[in-house]
Amino acid sequence: MKFLRLGICTLVAFGIAAHGGVEDWARAVLEAGAGLLFLAWAVWFYRHREEQPVSSPLLPPLIAFALVVAGQWLFRTTASGYNTRIEWLLLVADLIFLFLAVQAFRTLEDWRGFVWFGMVFGFVVSLFAILQHLSSNGEIYWFREVRSGVEPFGPYVNRNHFAGFAELILPLALVPILMGRVRKQRRAVVGLLAVLPIAALFLSASRGGIVSFCVQLTLLAYLILRSRGLGKHLLAMAAVLLVACLMVSWVGVGLLLERLSTFQSLEVTGGKRAAMRKGAWHIFLDHPLVGTGLGTLQIVYPAYETLYDGKVVNHTHNDYLEALAETGLLGGLCCAWFLGVLLRESLKRFHDVNHSFAGTLQLSGLVACCGFLVHSLVDFNLHIPANSLLFFLMAHLSSARIGRSTPSPSASRHRP
Repeated sequence: MKFLRLGICTLVAFGIAAHGGVEDWARAVLEAGAGLLFLAWAVWFYRHREEQPVSSPLLPPLIAFALVVAGQWLFRTTASGYNTRIEWLLLVADLIFLFLAVQAFRTLEDWRGFVWFGMVFGFVVSLFAILQHLSSNGEIYWFREVRSGVEPFGPYVNRNHFAGFAELILPLALVPILMGRVRKQRRAVVGLLAVLPIAALFLSASRGGIVSFCVQLTLLAYLILRSRGLGKHLLAMAAVLLVACLMVSWVGVGLLLERLSTFQSLEVTGGKRAAMRKGAWHIFLDHPLVGTGLGTLQIVYPAYETLYDGKVVNHTHNDYLEALAETGLLGGLCCAWFLGVLLRESLKRFHDVNHSFAGTLQLSGLVACCGFLVHSLVDFNLHIPANSLLFFLMAHLSSARIGRSTPSPSASRHRP
């Protein structure tokens, strides 16, 4: 199903290039693209009846969550039927995307192609982000005006959302090179593909992104130290980080520190974040079972405002509290189900194929998801369509049962 893998990668690349897919026209393209890919797969499946569709343990909780949201709309328990319907359509597109990814990426060969796509694409986007940072005029692509009052980074309106993208994409190159699963003649290339996204992440000056990346490194160091004979790969981690730091220093540490201090006045303050968390929690307490409806926080929140600053609150900068406020206990249980399955299956796959290239790729997915989910404690990257698509793809990578593309006993140890 090469056409399906190509279509999935194209959708991800388009969404990221289109400012994360946050605008209505970009969301429409992503939703229509997912529908057309599903139609193409259905035709292909009809003509190849000998093939059997496969499932994933990640699909049932996501389906259950979609049913909860559909119930909000059908039974009119939402504060805005229009907003909930719009968010439900995007959720269905995510569900279709994950289902198609499960069908398209089954073997080690399939995932190897995706890994190379992810590494190269992450390098290109990071390079563009750094170049834009060095010659910024405050506009995306140097011509698209940003009216939100923040400075863009790369193709994203918000630098924190670029950081979410970097957290998801950089483990694809970082983990294999640290685990020693890269051929000697390709180590320099893969190392460069790992270093540039790390440098771009730091230059984005996203505090949440930097902390999440540190969590990813801590998890990697812990797993490396637990594996016998892999302690030496900590030197590789130190070398990669050193090169990334040298690159950031070359651009200018002073400029980075200035950006960190400047952005503190541009983004939501700590007091405002605490007030939004408190407001979201009280919304949940007042609507504990099914919430106020997916996508309705902006409508409901003003009644719970405790620190007014003249700005519209459309997200609480905490994906978990926002999910509770909008979908209640039913939606929260579905989210907890999804995260529990993701963690259980990821750890199981990693232990099952430890010391193999397949296991290394799945560790990449696990590290990416962990960093992204930590960042979700202080931001709303799951509400950025392109980032959510990439997250579901990495979640599938970390939890999938990767089959061998050839019957060779050495296939599972093949390196990129």
